[in-house]
Amino acid sequence: FLITGKMLDLFRRPEDPKEFFELYAIPSALLITGLGASYFSGNIENVSGSVAIASAICCIAAIAGLADQKTARTGNILGIAGVSFGLASTAADMSIVGATAPAFEQVGILGGVGAAIGAAVASVVGPTELPQTVAGFHSLVGIAAMVGAAGEYLGNAGELDAGTLSAIYLAVFIGGITFTGSVVAFSKLAGMMKSAPLALPVRDQLNLGMVGILALGMAAFLDPSLANLSFLQGLDAEAVRLSSLEMAAVLSSVLGFHLVASIGGPDMPVVITVLNSYSGWALCAEGFLLNNPLLAQVGALIGFSGAILTWIMCEAMGRSITAVIFGGAGKPVANNGNDSTEIEGDITIGSVDNMMESLLEAKNIIIVPGYGLAVAQAQFAVADIAKKLKGMGKNVRFGIHPVAGRMPGQLNVLLAEASVPYDMVFEMEEINDDFEGTDVTLVIGASDTVSSAAEDDPNCSIYGMPVLRVWKSHLVFVLKRTIGNTGYAGMENPILYKDNVEVVLGDAHETCEALRSAI
Repeated sequence: FLITGKMLDLFRRPEDPKEFFELYAIPSALLITGLGASYFSGNIENVSGSVAIASAICCIAAIAGLADQKTARTGNILGIAGVSFGLASTAADMSIVGATAPAFEQVGILGGVGAAIGAAVASVVGPTELPQTVAGFHSLVGIAAMVGAAGEYLGNAGELDAGTLSAIYLAVFIGGITFTGSVVAFSKLAGMMKSAPLALPVRDQLNLGMVGILALGMAAFLDPSLANLSFLQGLDAEAVRLSSLEMAAVLSSVLGFHLVASIGGPDMPVVITVLNSYSGWALCAEGFLLNNPLLAQVGALIGFSGAILTWIMCEAMGRSITAVIFGGAGKPVANNGNDSTEIEGDITIGSVDNMMESLLEAKNIIIVPGYGLAVAQAQFAVADIAKKLKGMGKNVRFGIHPVAGRMPGQLNVLLAEASVPYDMVFEMEEINDDFEGTDVTLVIGASDTVSSAAEDDPNCSIYGMPVLRVWKSHLVFVLKRTIGNTGYAGMENPILYKDNVEVVLGDAHETCEALRSAI
């Protein structure tokens, strides 16, 4: 919530009306105070259920609010209220079942430590670090589901019904995939692992084999009598179940690693949404095994919203949702972008002076930022350039690809940080048809999202992905650190060799500062 609020604050403008979100604390405090008072009146069980319902409603309203810029801050506040009500309701439920003071102390200490760590992380996360931070948070949900499920089984072995056993196994299975998959996504987004997909020759067969073994493990976990293998003879039912659960924890973790490692860098924004959905289903399974309806409701909310966002992202990127979810299933293993069509022609090297003169002569200008802009922290210089050109009477707009950066909306947040007006920022589908009538297009730190190979080269790894057709502009300037510096897909961009494209080499921040000074 701190990170979300921090990102939303970047969109604030001095002329925005004052908001009084602190007043939401009044009804929230009254509800929680009423819950505390019900303990002394002997009616805590009924009131706890009502608070849990209020929590679920606030969480649903939070997702709805965050879906629109105008209501996003309200959505964040409702989310805080929903989680606060959920914590209060859970504490009440602990009291109802007779939890002792040491149990509350443990929860308080662990919750306090977790809150402190979360606040520390939030204080250092900016728009550039946002994607890997989200992936890192998902890994925590996955491991929490695994540990919670294991604790529920070990604490009640021999006393659990088939429904609870199923929920325990599914929580470990989904949690394991979410945990290691999120760790791999974090590592790729943070540059700790190569973005190229892991291309094992029998990738699909390995995945299917692991899923098959996990399915057999679940059958043995639910009915130990099915495990009549010779090396398991002599083990009692609970020993078979424990072995099955341990196998599920290990194998699902391996499966999660392999699934995400087999997906290339260009699809990583979609992977984040898939992992978000997985973390929700892990929570949902946790809710069933703990007999906690609120946890199941919130988990289902996250699971479905993540799944819907995944579908939207796949549509925007021209990707198969099945291939993304199942680690590139059905896609040729050998295609890592190295088999793309050989590019012919020469690269024209431009200069800041050429760029400045062209911009001053142009009437219609589009600026296309990419992740390189975030890395170089050039957004403030670019924002000033756009404002100065607009002040000269020129039509200046920003074109944003749905997956520009490393996750949806990252570039929007970055431009908001630099106080770029909302009405200057356009999504790909809004601006893509306007490039043909554009005099000058500036591409800053973007590569795969503006690559003509996505439309022209069936052999490249991003073929079929919708891109911004910047090459259709009258003149294009591409700001790059070096010629050999490829995009996240690991392939060179063919537009660099087109006659109407000039490449300006150097650090994007320094180049943009020089351009700002020249203008």
